[in-house]
Amino acid sequence: MTAGPAAPAVARRAGRQLPWARTVFWLYAATLMLPLLWMFGMSIRPNEDILGGFSIVPQRATLDNYATFFGDPSWYSSYLNSIVYTSLNAVMSLVVAIPAAYAFSRFRFAGDRHLFFWLLTNRMAPPAVFLLPFFQIYQSVGLFDTHLGVAIAHMLFNVPLAVWILEGFMSGIPREIDETAAIDGYSLPRFFVRIFLPMIRSAIGVTAFFCFMFSWVELLIARTITSVNAKPIAATMTRTVSAAGVDWGLLAAAGVLTIIPGAVVIWFVRNYVAKGFALGRV
Repeated sequence: MTAGPAAPAVARRAGRQLPWARTVFWLYAATLMLPLLWMFGMSIRPNEDILGGFSIVPQRATLDNYATFFGDPSWYSSYLNSIVYTSLNAVMSLVVAIPAAYAFSRFRFAGDRHLFFWLLTNRMAPPAVFLLPFFQIYQSVGLFDTHLGVAIAHMLFNVPLAVWILEGFMSGIPREIDETAAIDGYSLPRFFVRIFLPMIRSAIGVTAFFCFMFSWVELLIARTITSVNAKPIAATMTRTVSAAGVDWGLLAAAGVLTIIPGAVVIWFVRNYVAKGFALGRV
């Protein structure tokens, strides 16, 4: 009966014994937030004020940088390009990885462990290794400068990681569930969709998060196999460098906007990611 009240008391004593812990945490959090806040401050300042001198508080706040971003088709189209091929890649990676992970977790076949290791070796290779093959193949088959082409290229790296994460989750689900469903008359597709997928929704959320983030921040391959129609936002950001110098305000505005999709994804899968770190192969 005394175990319940004792736990909060122990926590309070631990908090009093480590008063520096909160200080260290808030200092660390402030260090992480300072570059983001600084970038936001630059995004609402004219370029002349940014170059004029050091100041923490903007002297003249303006939304001209954001207006320039959304008023220039090359800027907002590249922003949409990144969102389209990143979302397409996450969906395609999951469609391929979920059945593959289920096969690795439930069935034993000749060379299964070797095939699983081979998938992981593809993820370990640096993207620069595949630049020339992708460029030449895409030029030949008509996938150059397409959203589908970028999504397929990123699948080379995302599918092995997705299979690895999902297989860890699926292996933790007892096989007796599959057998019980078969006895109850469920076909494999029906069991997979109605019973098994809801049980691994945490794994799907974690996997979608990592697939999205890799495709969103990857630049080397996306820039090599695109030119205009599927050009990523990160490549367009290099346009701020000109003979007149760097347009820091516009560059900061673009940086703020590129953070938003990742933040939205993290918000929706935050609980799944936490569970994935606790239970899965993350």
